[in-house]
Amino acid sequence: MARGWESKSVEEQIESSRAKEVPSGQAAEAKAQLQLQREREVLELSRKKVLKDLETAANPRYRTTLEAALEHLNKKIASLK
Repeated sequence: MARGWESKSVEEQIESSRAKEVPSGQAAEAKAQLQLQREREVLELSRKKVLKDLETAANPRYRTTLEAALEHLNKKIASLK
């Protein structure tokens, strides 16, 4: 009897997952949108870290490197919008 319940549960799970599926075009678009959002979030976090490091940097060469990194991140973020 346990097998019967297991198979019905599996069938229900398969049917519910099929019902939740979105058309492939929408799925690809949603996936691309999510990827873009993740990339933007990563860039924003990197930018915050660079800004924090700039506040405490004492070495002029390190500051120059951080400023270049900040400029690069700003350009990348602007290109995503």
